[in-house]
Amino acid sequence: MPFEIEQYIPELKKLRHRLHAEAEISGSEKQTAQIIQEFLSDTNPDDIQSNIGGHGILATYLGEANGPHILLRCELDALPIKDKIDASYKSRKEGVGHKCGHDGHMSIVCGVANILGEEGLSSGQVSLLFQPSEETGEGAMAVLENQKFKKLNPDYCFALHNLPGYEKHQVVIREGIFAAASAGLAIHFYGETSHAAHPEEGKSPALAVGQLIQSLSSVPQFYSSLDQAVKVTVVNVELGEEAYGTSPAEATVRVTLRTYDDGVLNNLQDRCVQIAEGLASTYDLEIEHDWVQPFAALVNDSKAVKVIRESAENQNLKVLRKELPFNWSEDFGYFLKEIPGAMFGLGSGEGHPPLHAGSYDFPDEIIVSGVKMFMQIIKETVSE
Repeated sequence: MPFEIEQYIPELKKLRHRLHAEAEISGSEKQTAQIIQEFLSDTNPDDIQSNIGGHGILATYLGEANGPHILLRCELDALPIKDKIDASYKSRKEGVGHKCGHDGHMSIVCGVANILGEEGLSSGQVSLLFQPSEETGEGAMAVLENQKFKKLNPDYCFALHNLPGYEKHQVVIREGIFAAASAGLAIHFYGETSHAAHPEEGKSPALAVGQLIQSLSSVPQFYSSLDQAVKVTVVNVELGEEAYGTSPAEATVRVTLRTYDDGVLNNLQDRCVQIAEGLASTYDLEIEHDWVQPFAALVNDSKAVKVIRESAENQNLKVLRKELPFNWSEDFGYFLKEIPGAMFGLGSGEGHPPLHAGSYDFPDEIIVSGVKMFMQIIKETVSE
């Protein structure tokens, strides 16, 4: 299956810039999905579905003969981060920007659609998934529960993520755990207000909040073993109101829990809730807690990683095997619990601004490498 890529790059860069300008946060990717659907329709897929797990788009291309079914997945959503780049395509949405490179990931997968639509597929079939709500950890599960997606039954699934801090075009691989499991926890304390001159007449959660921050921050030291990588990061605290005459009654502490293992994360979740409940009891407070933005550990299949490595070598791209997993999370891990596959990294520049930074902008130069990788993966897999 030959494929030509360079002719599509100017169009893909233009698409990337348009997507960047129209950035939309998780769950609100309506216009982004419309842009993608219009683009894919011009490539004449054999089937195209919308509203997959939200605003998700799914396009399928059938080969001339039977063969493996491959799913390639990218993400639709941007982040609630101000876009600080100086470019004509700077985000038009105040406080919203493609600060993780999902605009570039979409453009790469659209490049695959260009080639499949123009040159066809000798055997097997390829489905391209543009997934909503990756940043909140909710999109993958919603897609997997969608009836349209359940009918798909792919044999393999692949995804990539651009990586600032790594040489441009370099392919980063790892068997087993590729990225961490994580979950957000919100602890809510409820007491009783009183006059600030008489705090003893109320039930202030202030001391509970202070001790909770210290206790949760010490969990990795005292409640995990030496061989378990665990992080508990306090990300937000709210206590009372701007009322100097009032002792507060309510408070919320939000933390992110992070490990490399789903089982360790489950134990960590229980431990953190127990600590909070103990403090609530000590200070005679009511307590509630919420779990948000859950991410499973992303565990790569070894055979799929071999396909990625061989694809990179066949495209003369440098390959780096990462010794340790990445600390960040990615909800592609939920797909890998059900479908054999893997994610790989694609270097976006050693001096490039980091992911989630206001100055971050996906480098257009690596679109070609991403398209080459996915097309070679298709070739390696359908001809196995």
